[in-house]
Amino acid sequence: MTATHARLFFALWPDAQTRAALVRWQRAVEPLCGGRVMHPDDVHLTLAFLGDTPIGLLDPIKDLGSAVRGASFALRVDRLHYWKHNRIVWAGLEETPAALTALVDDLRARLIAADIRFDAKAFVPHITLFRNAQPVEVWPELPAIDWQVDGFALIRATGGKGSRYRVEARWPL
Repeated sequence: MTATHARLFFALWPDAQTRAALVRWQRAVEPLCGGRVMHPDDVHLTLAFLGDTPIGLLDPIKDLGSAVRGASFALRVDRLHYWKHNRIVWAGLEETPAALTALVDDLRARLIAADIRFDAKAFVPHITLFRNAQPVEVWPELPAIDWQVDGFALIRATGGKGSRYRVEARWPL
């Protein structure tokens, strides 16, 4: 990253209770899959990944975030998955709430209207727990995590590979 660009994304940022539950999942699974554990303070659910973005767009992107509307909703994190192509272990949902889909649709429509680039591939709600992990034949039974979502955030990566994340702005739902 240069001084003229920042790596940005919109995300659901867990509250302390949800974060602690996700960390318990990480601890339970780490002996099985290994890999590089996501820092507990950085686990999140990405809504729209903007990537390397000119700093001059930071304020317009924050304005765009302020305009997004949505209702609060409950998520039930209840599944573990493995993406072979990038060796990621992630937590997911059996059911995606309509309010989450509507939030993503609104956010992406506003990004398109503002001509702000983002990764437009199909939205798969996921929370990355490990990178460079090994596949697991059978996942352990873990208690579902109920997450009451009442807002979203704009996140900025600080550093290069293995970077940490910081909240740039938050908005309520």
